[in-house]
Amino acid sequence: MCGRYASSRRPEDLVEEFEIDKVEVKETLAPDFNVAPTKPVYTVVQRPPGKGGADEGGDDAAPERQLRVTSWGLVPFWAKDPAIGNKMINARMETVHEKPAFRRAFATRRCLLPADGYYEWYPTEQKTKAGKPLKQPFFIHPADDSVLAMAGLYEIWRDPTRDEDDPARFKWTCTVLTTSAEDAVGHIHDRMPLLVEPERYDAWLDPTLSEPDELRKLLVPAAPGRLEAYPVSTQVNSVRNNGPELLDPLPAEPEGPA
Repeated sequence: MCGRYASSRRPEDLVEEFEIDKVEVKETLAPDFNVAPTKPVYTVVQRPPGKGGADEGGDDAAPERQLRVTSWGLVPFWAKDPAIGNKMINARMETVHEKPAFRRAFATRRCLLPADGYYEWYPTEQKTKAGKPLKQPFFIHPADDSVLAMAGLYEIWRDPTRDEDDPARFKWTCTVLTTSAEDAVGHIHDRMPLLVEPERYDAWLDPTLSEPDELRKLLVPAAPGRLEAYPVSTQVNSVRNNGPELLDPLPAEPEGPA
């Protein structure tokens, strides 16, 4: 799965990387080195101009690529309680087109979630006081430090308790698609976020492309050598900790006596 990641790029950097047509960001997000579920995150979507809420009615205008802020944890349009999003931070690529919570979004509401990299935890041989394995966090990122474009889905949930003219009646949320981990990081965790390479951004974001088999062809595990992983401090375990030092590699253990 993907339960934490880092995202420190500025909007202007993302505009260039993803060829954004319009920035729909009211308040710039601070660099976040410990993105956790329910936090606001930058999201790249492709939508007709002027569609700020639910897609209702026809609009023949060509979709434009937008940078928006969504909350991590997808709330399906049919949800009665938005708290369901706390359990919807990931969607498995193998079954996403079948699940009621994700299938509509997979057909027409795909997005990209820019990241510096993501964290996974590996169980060590050491034990906690409760007898459970201690887990070592690793930071997994592109070997060339390029932007990691995670494949995602987004939804727009209408809050029934708010008036029709209340701009806050629409809640934008997202989820990260996951797949089996490739060999370079599979020993840490058996799942990883699905990545979208730049040459496939257009097709993945295209809301008119909805055939599941065609969409799955756009998403392939990271190529060998594309990602690298290194251990980081357990400070990342707490969402209260947030700073660039979380990405610092742990120092190498000194060699023992010969």
